[in-house]
Amino acid sequence: MKFRVFLQRLSHPRVRRRLKIGLSVWGVAIVISLVFKLAYDIGYFKAQSLINNKNTATPNTTQILTIESAQRIVSGALKEDPDYPKTIVTQVIDNNQKLATIIVENNKQRKIGWIIDLRLFFIGDLFNDNGYNLTESIEHQHNISRVDNRLTTPEPATP
Repeated sequence: MKFRVFLQRLSHPRVRRRLKIGLSVWGVAIVISLVFKLAYDIGYFKAQSLINNKNTATPNTTQILTIESAQRIVSGALKEDPDYPKTIVTQVIDNNQKLATIIVENNKQRKIGWIIDLRLFFIGDLFNDNGYNLTESIEHQHNISRVDNRLTTPEPATP
């Protein structure tokens, strides 16, 4: 078919009207899809920015164990009065989020305590991956000795 014949058929009024209707429907469909796509993108980016704002609002620092918070944990575990405790936390040695090492003192007796996931443990020795006894090494390092399964501080040597 020649191009001239094709143009003559397109110039017929009935074909022109159908062509206009078809192109208009296609144009409207494209515009509606672009509007929906734009609205989705705006909503998605707005939701993403809200999620990012929420994530930045949460603190990303690791919690450290202070002497005051360790004292609250020890007082709660031993069911003592938190305002006037009998057992006092004297030092936080290792300040790890999952496992913290503390030294507590009660009636001039010092003892190593372990706070594991905010729970207090005194009984038993703690070993590391290589099999070293961490309790004994910390006791030796801080001059805490065991006598008959009781922990006491050694008397200073007199010359």
